[in-house]
Amino acid sequence: MSVVGIDLGFLNCYIGVARSGGIETIANEYSDRCTPACISLGSKTRAIGNAAKSQIVTNVKNTLHGFKKLHGRAFEDPYIQAERAKLPYELQKMPNGSVGVKVRYLDEERQFAIEQITGMLLAKLKETSESALKKPVADCVISVPSFFTDAERRSVMAAAQIAGLNCLKLMNETTAVALAYGIYKQDLPALEEKPRNVVFVDMGHSAYQVSICAFNKGKLKVLATTFDPFVGGRNFDEALVDYFSEEFRTKYKLNVKENPRALLRLYQECEKLKKLMSANASDLPLNIECFMNDLDVSSKMNRAQFEQLCAPLLSRVEPPLRAAMDQAKLQREDIYSIEIVGGATRIPAVKEQISNFFCKEISTTLNADEAVARGCALQCAILSPAFKVREFSITDVVPYSVTLRWKSSYEEGTGECEVFSKNHAAPFSKVITFHKKEPFDLEAYYTHPHEVPYPDSRIGRFTIQNVGPQHDGDNSKVKVKVRVNIHGLFSVANASIIEKQNIEGDHSDTPMDTESSSKNQGRDDELDKMQVDQDEGIQKSQAEQQNQADEETENAGTETKAASGDKQDHPAQPKAKAKVKSIDLPIQASLYRQLGQDLINCYIENEGKMMMQDKLEKERNDAKNAVEEYVYDFRDKLCGVFEKFITEEDSNKLTLMLEDTENWLYEDGEDQPKQVYMDKLQELRKFGQPIQERYMEHEERPKVLNELGKKIQLLMKAVEAYKNKDEKYDHLDPAEMEKVEKYISEAMNWLNSKMNAQNKLNLTQDPVVKVAEILTKSKELDSFCNPIIYKPKPKIEPPSDGQSKANGEHNGPVNEQSGTETKPEPAKDNSQQTKPPGEMEVD
Repeated sequence: MSVVGIDLGFLNCYIGVARSGGIETIANEYSDRCTPACISLGSKTRAIGNAAKSQIVTNVKNTLHGFKKLHGRAFEDPYIQAERAKLPYELQKMPNGSVGVKVRYLDEERQFAIEQITGMLLAKLKETSESALKKPVADCVISVPSFFTDAERRSVMAAAQIAGLNCLKLMNETTAVALAYGIYKQDLPALEEKPRNVVFVDMGHSAYQVSICAFNKGKLKVLATTFDPFVGGRNFDEALVDYFSEEFRTKYKLNVKENPRALLRLYQECEKLKKLMSANASDLPLNIECFMNDLDVSSKMNRAQFEQLCAPLLSRVEPPLRAAMDQAKLQREDIYSIEIVGGATRIPAVKEQISNFFCKEISTTLNADEAVARGCALQCAILSPAFKVREFSITDVVPYSVTLRWKSSYEEGTGECEVFSKNHAAPFSKVITFHKKEPFDLEAYYTHPHEVPYPDSRIGRFTIQNVGPQHDGDNSKVKVKVRVNIHGLFSVANASIIEKQNIEGDHSDTPMDTESSSKNQGRDDELDKMQVDQDEGIQKSQAEQQNQADEETENAGTETKAASGDKQDHPAQPKAKAKVKSIDLPIQASLYRQLGQDLINCYIENEGKMMMQDKLEKERNDAKNAVEEYVYDFRDKLCGVFEKFITEEDSNKLTLMLEDTENWLYEDGEDQPKQVYMDKLQELRKFGQPIQERYMEHEERPKVLNELGKKIQLLMKAVEAYKNKDEKYDHLDPAEMEKVEKYISEAMNWLNSKMNAQNKLNLTQDPVVKVAEILTKSKELDSFCNPIIYKPKPKIEPPSDGQSKANGEHNGPVNEQSGTETKPEPAKDNSQQTKPPGEMEVD
């Protein structure tokens, strides 16, 4: 099984894989460990990654980048509208109201959903990891920002599905970094000791995240996570772009922002300048040739100016740090170390802000770019049964508090309850008990919309179906399990109705909830009639285990009740003769901004077609390149190594033919089907192959002829020695040796005749004898002569008559004896076998 972790970044992506007993970041076909999150669509094919990045300026409107934060949002979303003004490509409203892009692909206008775009990128990353691991890749762990809402996370999951990946877990980026940091630490405090608190600060290209984690041996617990989704490296780039755009307007009278191509070039140069300023405090130049209207532009800036320019951005570094400390209820002295990752944390002013807040030196022990991918690969290895990983438990948090709302038949109209508070442990399940007579809806939403960087606080609506009253007309007891799963997604996992059943015809059943009417003044569903199964790590009571044997719970825990109802849940009730049965209920979920499976299947099919188109186009290009390569290579050799092997007349003809082919390639042959190129190459080879063969034969022939000559000489020496009665060969059969001599003589005559005939020919003629024939002759000579000449002498050790007789007499009984014994002892056998020769010597 393959184990892959993908850091799906805004600017770049990294792939971590588990192999050779460790985690490594793999390189793509350009030997680059980072793959740009970039897709360029053309008239014939798609370019993804490094190839697409080189087309950002040349193919502006069809090259897609910076699309990570468009996931799971509506087209009318204010954030989308703000991004739309900055992006050089066109955003489009999809039929379901979500965001898509409009591009030209295969010479026609096409619309793609954001899930399809990310799906293309993930398919490329999948291909890269497969070529590195030399085996198919399916299971993976993908990173997402910790502030992603349910809609955004489901959108990324759909993209993974389109790419043919089975996402085992969507992992928060800061949690992945914490895992990469903690799993290798040997000196973590024991479980019963005070944990080690570490702050992880991740400022990437588009967002800023902070998380505080508590480490014990084999355990990581996220205490708090905070973020500013709208500050990152690109905001610093934007500040520079705005500054230089204004300067070029006054200095060169150029309106940069109206020219998308010039603006992209300015962004690229500003990013380089920002990186240089992180390492140098002196004045640094910015020069761009042929920037706009054939004008060259130049300017300069130093680090102090840059920090002054970005002061508003730098002031946003501290608030998330302060909020994280408050939420974790920690003081500065409780923090063991501060680890920073992400490209933008390399800016000296950002480091300084973080260091000043904690009054402590910051640590850079982690790889700022690759830590997330490594953490994801480690998580994938932990989840994969094929890898043995050190025991390490990970407890993440719920980033936003989640509330459930439902309709009540009582006069107030609705009931609601916060099921998961902010920074609640995750993954986690809770069981809620309702008292209902009919199907009901549960609406999930984020409790505090102002805390969520998303315009809609809805998560989804869940309809609990097939609910009816008990046989006696009372309310039914409905247990609903809500869960935040491994991906950080909220769901109503299952629901079951607890049904009373009479035993032995007893009609005096204890009511389902003895105090429901008196305690609740006639209300059928109120907060105090809701139980929440919390994960306290304590086993349920035996009575509950018997009563709810059919009920499936993810986290076994104690039932904490707000009211003192449900008396029959307690074991001490001998008179109750009601048997309880649990029946699962169907749940209809309607999730906000959820893509339907039919639509995802359609996208998967389209991705398959595009991959096939890419493959066909690659094969066509390879065939075209093969023709071009043959033309250049052969023309070069015609004036070089092949010159002696072709007549001048033929050489002129072939040169003209190669020239015509070259011209055809750049004119009519620019865009032809694959077969046309293959036929063209075949035609050229028909003329070129004989010349190439003459050259190869001429180069190889002397070597193989020499080897055959040496073999014949060695065999002749052996025959001569035999004739001179050499004792080495006196055991050989005279008739066979006569055959050998005759065979060697024939081989020698064949060799001489062929060499003489070949020597009469000039180099432009085809050879009389080919290398393959000489090699065959050499093998035949070996197979016929060697077994006879190199036949080993027989080993003759004639024993005396007496000795053989004694051997016969003594060996007989020994063999018989050993045959009769079931388990002969080796020592006894040896003594009996070595004894007879001794007796013979005495005789």
